[in-house]
Amino acid sequence: MAKVEEKGIQTKKAEDMSKWYEEVCLKSEIVEFSTVKGCMVIRPRGYSIWEKIKEHFELTINKPLGVKNAYFPLFIPESFFHKETEHAEGFSPEVAWIDKELTGDGERLAIRPTSETIMYDSYSRWIRSYRDLPLKINQWCNVVRWETKATRLFLRSREFLWQEGHNVYETPEECETETIDIIKRYAALCENLLAMPVLVGKKSEKEKFAGAVHTYTIEGFMPDGKALQSGTSHNLGDGFGKAFGISFLGKDEKKHTPFQNSWGLSTRLIGGLVMTHSDDKGLVLPPMVAENKLVIIPLIFKKDKEAVLEKAKELTDDLKAFNPILDDSEEYSPGYKYAEYELQGIPLRIELGPRDLENNQVMIKTRIGEEKIAVPFSELEKRIPEILEEMQNELLRKAKERMDSQKMSVSSTEGFEKAIEKSKLIRMNWCGEPPCELDIKEKTGATTRCTLLEEEKAEGECPFCNKEAKEVMYFSRSY
Repeated sequence: MAKVEEKGIQTKKAEDMSKWYEEVCLKSEIVEFSTVKGCMVIRPRGYSIWEKIKEHFELTINKPLGVKNAYFPLFIPESFFHKETEHAEGFSPEVAWIDKELTGDGERLAIRPTSETIMYDSYSRWIRSYRDLPLKINQWCNVVRWETKATRLFLRSREFLWQEGHNVYETPEECETETIDIIKRYAALCENLLAMPVLVGKKSEKEKFAGAVHTYTIEGFMPDGKALQSGTSHNLGDGFGKAFGISFLGKDEKKHTPFQNSWGLSTRLIGGLVMTHSDDKGLVLPPMVAENKLVIIPLIFKKDKEAVLEKAKELTDDLKAFNPILDDSEEYSPGYKYAEYELQGIPLRIELGPRDLENNQVMIKTRIGEEKIAVPFSELEKRIPEILEEMQNELLRKAKERMDSQKMSVSSTEGFEKAIEKSKLIRMNWCGEPPCELDIKEKTGATTRCTLLEEEKAEGECPFCNKEAKEVMYFSRSY
């Protein structure tokens, strides 16, 4: 264990969130910078968070919807991209290419930025009849987006991990219904597992996925006043089906083009989790996503050393369902250990000393609480789940309260500009026109985030162009 002086967070979250965020990520040992520019090494402590997300995803999204996992190649022929022109144009700036001289295939190969094209080539062979539908496939993989902007751990890197689902349906109604259902399930994952509230809505025409009919999104809103797009679900219509020759023989014995969607979330969620909950002591993990729910720290004195250590080991066995850490090392004081495990984000700390042994109890402190709770040995297995649930709920409550406090409705350009300077999440009646959207971004640096799924009625005129307002849009700066 490194000394706390070397590892403690030196930057205040409220003073420089960017620097603070990097410190928390690195010093809590969830990630480190790679020697490869723009890439990161996800360390075991960080990868365990991704594994919890995957487990929750499989239980609440994949299995209920009947989605099967598969895997497709990392390399994609250039000709595949040109089958769907809008898609090719949308991704061309980010694609990393292997020159045809190196591939031996007569054409360049893209390193996967997303898998629509390579997967739909297979779908064109797999789908023959309406009996083959719906086809629901997901893959867990890495993708490469050759970012030229400044990269940031988890939030923007040249390579990252994600899941991408690609479903095919007989009718447009089926496709649209499940596209929306999936984005709602993403939102539930964020709130229930990560205790991270999100807006759930539809992207503007300008911000939708390249080649999509429309895009649904979940948008987190971070404490520094920037939105974090945290997951998307795209209704692709039948455009990709036509481009890739996907067709099926219908019940009417005629050929039809099916309808498709694609949907994904990534390790960017880990960055959102860190920013949403962590503090000046370090990482804060919601209990449901923490690999180790608690740490047991025996308070060792010469006189009662053996008895305290024996009981600490007994508790470790009794509480194995919570994957406890037992730190019975004697190199550092309890104070050092407390700070270390707070830095790592362990949800609960159990302290056991000679006096606790006499009283048949332990002292428990949550990562976000200041008070210690005395819990008898006999009640530990009952009380620990209750305390963890209370902490999980409190983290979500605080995050929702903070997000709600950052929302602001505006009805003028002056009000919009003032709200952006105050790092607010802006709600505004808007015309929905791409030229107006571009004008707003150029003048204020703000971008559209989404219109809510629970549609709000627009009233009056758009403050920026004075055209009739057609929708209520949320705006903010973003990552």
